[in-house]
Amino acid sequence: MNASPIKNPTTAAKFIVLKPAGYPMKSEFEYPEVSEPRVFDYYAKEQWFGASVKKGDYLFDRRMYPDFAFEIINVEPKQATIGKSTVVVVEDAENSIPQVAAGILFDDIVGQYRAKKKCKLIEKYLKDPESFGSWAPKNILFFGPSGTGKTMMAKALSSLTDAPMLTVKSTQLIGEHVGEGAARIHLLYARAKDLAPCILFFDELDAIALDRSYQELRGDVLEIVNALLTEMDGIEDRSGICTIGATNRYSALDGSVRSRFEEEIEFTLPNTDERLQILVNFAKTFPVKLHATVDLAKIASKTQGFSGRDLVEKVLKIALHQAIIDETVVGPEHFDYALSKIRAESPPSILFG
Repeated sequence: MNASPIKNPTTAAKFIVLKPAGYPMKSEFEYPEVSEPRVFDYYAKEQWFGASVKKGDYLFDRRMYPDFAFEIINVEPKQATIGKSTVVVVEDAENSIPQVAAGILFDDIVGQYRAKKKCKLIEKYLKDPESFGSWAPKNILFFGPSGTGKTMMAKALSSLTDAPMLTVKSTQLIGEHVGEGAARIHLLYARAKDLAPCILFFDELDAIALDRSYQELRGDVLEIVNALLTEMDGIEDRSGICTIGATNRYSALDGSVRSRFEEEIEFTLPNTDERLQILVNFAKTFPVKLHATVDLAKIASKTQGFSGRDLVEKVLKIALHQAIIDETVVGPEHFDYALSKIRAESPPSILFG
C-alpha cells in the first residue's frame, strides 16, 4: 500500500525509517544512493509532507528518481503523518554491510577466564536460538577498564558462530536533530532482524546511557535511550539477536538501562602472568628482532595496572618505533624509554594502582 496525503493530518511522526526497495519494473537507471542524509531529510519532508504513514507502506519518489520506492520499516508513532519536525532516515551502507569477525577465537584473548565461561552461553544461543525459546540471553553488558578485550570478545563470538556483528559507536548516534538517533536505533534492530542470528554491539554505551545525576539529558539523548529500551524490552520478536553493550563507566550507567541487561560480564585488568603473555605474544610479531637481553618478565612486573591495549600501544609500540628510528634491534633501553615516556608525558592511573 502506498502512503498518501490526507485532509485532516493526525499526529506528526517523530521519525520514519526507510529502506530502498527499488523500481516497480526493471529499470536501466542506477540504484540511487543517499550520500547526504540531511539533504535527503529536507527533500523527503518537502516531497511527502502530510502523507499518512505506517510500517510496511511504500513512499514513491516523484522527482529525482521517478517511481523509485522506499519501504517504511519503522515509524514512531505507529500511525502518523510526515510533518515539518519528522526526521527521515534511510538505511545506509554502514548498516547494510555487517562484519563477520572471522578467525578470532577465545584463546586469542589472554586471561578473562570468567568472561569467556559466561560467553559460552551467548555462543550456544547464537548457534541455536530456537532451542532457548523465551529464556534467551538477549541483552548482555560487558564492563571493565578500557583495553581489556570487550570488543575482541564480541568479535570472537561473531567468529565462532558465523553471526554477523553490527558495531555501533554510541557517540555517533547523537545527532543535531531530536529523533535522528532514535530512528537509527530502530533501523539497526530492523536490520539485525533480517540478519539474525546476529550481534548488535554498542560500544561506549555510557555516551548515551549515563545516570541522569551525571548529565543533563538533551532531548536527542533521551529519545535514543527510550528507543534503545523499547528495542531491548523485546515488544517485537527479536529471536536470534544478541544486544551487547560495552562500557568502562559501569557505576555511572543509568539504572533503567542496566536493568534491561540480563547478564553483566566483568572484564578485569591482566595480572603479572597475563601481562607477560600479552608482551610475549605481540613481541613475536615485531618486524625487527628483540634483543636477547630484553627481560619481558621484568617489564610485566613493572606494568601493574596496565590493560592489554596499554601494553601494546604505550609500551611495545613505543619501544619498537624508537628501535626503528635508531636503526637497531629492540633492546632494554627502548623499553626503558617507553616507560619513562609514559611517566613523563601522560602518567595514567594504571601506573600507580
